[in-house]
Amino acid sequence: MIHELSLERQTLHGHFSRDLPPVLEVAPGDSVRFRVLNAGWRWHPDRDFFDERDPELDDGHALVGPITVAGARAGGVLSVRIDELRPHDWGVTFGDGELFSWSLDADAGVARNDAGATVELAPFLGVIGMPPPEPGVFPTGPPRRSGGNIDCKLLVAGTTLFLPIPVDGALVSLGDGHGAQGDGEVSGTAIECPLEQAQVTLDLVEDLELRWPIARTADAWLAFGFNDDLQAAAEHATETMLDLMERELAVTRRHALALASVVVDLRVTQMVNGVKGVHAVLRDDAVRFRDNLA
Repeated sequence: MIHELSLERQTLHGHFSRDLPPVLEVAPGDSVRFRVLNAGWRWHPDRDFFDERDPELDDGHALVGPITVAGARAGGVLSVRIDELRPHDWGVTFGDGELFSWSLDADAGVARNDAGATVELAPFLGVIGMPPPEPGVFPTGPPRRSGGNIDCKLLVAGTTLFLPIPVDGALVSLGDGHGAQGDGEVSGTAIECPLEQAQVTLDLVEDLELRWPIARTADAWLAFGFNDDLQAAAEHATETMLDLMERELAVTRRHALALASVVVDLRVTQMVNGVKGVHAVLRDDAVRFRDNLA
């Protein structure tokens, strides 16, 4: 079943909290279609979507949700399959305080800025996540074990993100449209843009335990780690990737570590959200065993 969420005040918020009332409940396997404002709460480049926002509750990214998934329980795993992402026709990027405006052509798959540069579009949602289990109001800026502002450029349409569920019901929120971004997001901004249409499919995964989020792309596994310290974030991503390799390749922990040193790439997801991100990448074609040699 596909649910539609309209872009209106009651479906948007700018913080994470387990106490936020859900705007929609879905069954596992259902899809949700929605539109996304840019990180600055704008649909048009020259004005905010709302005249007034609560300075405490709406200070972060404009997020759609929360969405409850029936049967979701704390300690379980939520899968978020990204089905479709179509950017609006404009975006912005800041470079040391200077704003650069972009014209986006979703059909051609390119973006052009006002300084004459052209890049390929690769739209994704910067924020996909759930609230911490503790009471209170939490900012949308830092990524957490339960997701949030992950800002990974590989989470494009066709990718599935797997997140540890922190609270019963999941209460997942999504937003922060990006037209394109490099690993690291070194200026603090991607091509920040609204999305004319986004669709995700939400499901529950049994018999899977996660240290940190993982994702499945068309041709690779990803494992994420987040921490104030980049070294610690890399260690989280590595340990989670070793878990994956033990399960997917049916190897011992020591063999997984030896293989990871040969074929796994550690990439800096982003350096600019206070909590830094690292994602480990294992390509499907990186390792072959005797049993699957042609």
